[in-house]
Parts: sequence; C-alpha cells; structure tokens
Amino acid sequence: MKTVTSKDGTSIAYDRVGEGEPLVLVDGALCSRTNGPNGALAALLKRHYTVYTYDRRGRGESGNKAPYAVEREVEDIEALIEEAGGSAFVYGISSGAALALDAALRLPSIRKLALYEAPFVTDGSREPVPDDYERRMETLIRDGRRGDAIKLFMRKGVGLPAPIVAIMPLMPAWSKLKAVAHTLPYDTRLTIDQQQGRKEPLGRWSAVRTPTLVAVGGKSPAWMRHGMDSLAQALPNAQHRTLPGQTHIVKPAALAPVLTDFFQ
Repeated sequence: MKTVTSKDGTSIAYDRVGEGEPLVLVDGALCSRTNGPNGALAALLKRHYTVYTYDRRGRGESGNKAPYAVEREVEDIEALIEEAGGSAFVYGISSGAALALDAALRLPSIRKLALYEAPFVTDGSREPVPDDYERRMETLIRDGRRGDAIKLFMRKGVGLPAPIVAIMPLMPAWSKLKAVAHTLPYDTRLTIDQQQGRKEPLGRWSAVRTPTLVAVGGKSPAWMRHGMDSLAQALPNAQHRTLPGQTHIVKPAALAPVLTDFFQ
C-alpha cells in the first residue's frame, strides 16, 4: 500500500501493479481496494498496464477530510494521475462511473475513459429515486444507523426486491459493507440528479470529449441498459458496448478484454 496526498491534504491509499501505460480504476458504492471487483480486474489488466486501485476518501486506509464535495474526489483522481506520470486511462464502475465522468469533465490528463453501468434512471422502466432519498440517507448516517442506510440504498437506490434486502444482514460481507456505509451520501450526491427518470440531466457531460467506452451487461435490468444507451448518446465521443451474459456484478474475465481492446 502506498499513499498520495490530495489538494486538500487528504491522504489517499492506493496499490499499483503491472507495467505499461497507467490505468486508474474507480470503485462504486460500498467498495474499496480490498473489497470489491476492481482488485480481481487489476490482476488481469496488469499484463498490459500499470494499474492503480485506490480507497476512495472515507474508505479503507484513505482519509476523510470534511466537508465532502465531489470536487474533492476529482482532486483525489487528479493526484493519482499526477503520481502516475501526468496522464492516464480511467475506468469507473457504477457510481464510480459517475465520478469518473466528473473527473473527465475537469481533467484533460484523462486520455481515455471507460464506464460500466452508472446507475442512471433515464426513463419509466423503473421508479425514480424518491424525492426524500438524499435527506433520509444523510439522516441515517448522522444517527449512526449504518445498517438501515445500506438497506435504503439497496432498496431504493439499487432497486433490489425487499425480501433480498431483508436477508442481507445475514450475509458474511455485511460487516464490510457497514464499515464504509458512512460514505453512501457521497455516492448519492454523485448520482441523485441522474436518477429521476429523465435524460436531460445527462447533458451536463456533453462537454466531455474524451474518447469514452460506455458498457453494460446484456442481462442487466432494462432501466440500466436504457440509461447507458442514453449516456452514450449524450457524450460526443462515445462508443456503446453490451457484454453478453453479464449483469451489474460483471465478471472480470469478461470485462478485461473489452477494456484492453478499447484502451489500446
């Protein structure tokens, strides 16, 4: 584990593996360097790239200097890119894809951008996130009710059926999820405007001219597939790719060749 210091003084923990051009992997909600899909993905990509995985602020071994702002998370990515030599490819998954988009809007040092299933609700194929969702999430975290915050996220943010959410506290990973649940308001802020059942909010990224891959799983729900199609249309320099047989829990072995082909 290594660290880099972001502009506001926050220490960001990261791992670096492989050789080749630098590639930064950005996690989604409730994930970190040691708990999430990007570690296994990095192990496959290191054959072609110098891969950076990191703990987003507030997670794992990274700091969490207040107050939070999306701009601070963009600066964390900027610090990693500077550490990598001044330019890099960037890949983001789920809410990490939304963060990667915001980074590309501000950082010309991102050479290419790949996104997998940002959780955008752009039509009526599922209910939008409730109007009081952000307030409820912040209240639960402020009150120390991390388990309830995770359930709210899974039920209203992700859209999982209530019976599945009800049994989640029995799963072995529950304690790891609770350990980073206080960062759920960060991911909420990253995505809430794009979860209202409309395409128009995606226009905020129309200035992102970085070559971008927008990928989605062929077995993912319709709302997710529609959202990624809308995003690809909103970006001026994007290509859309569907990974057959994949869901939001994408298999690294299915994703790695797609990313390698795109970044090369």
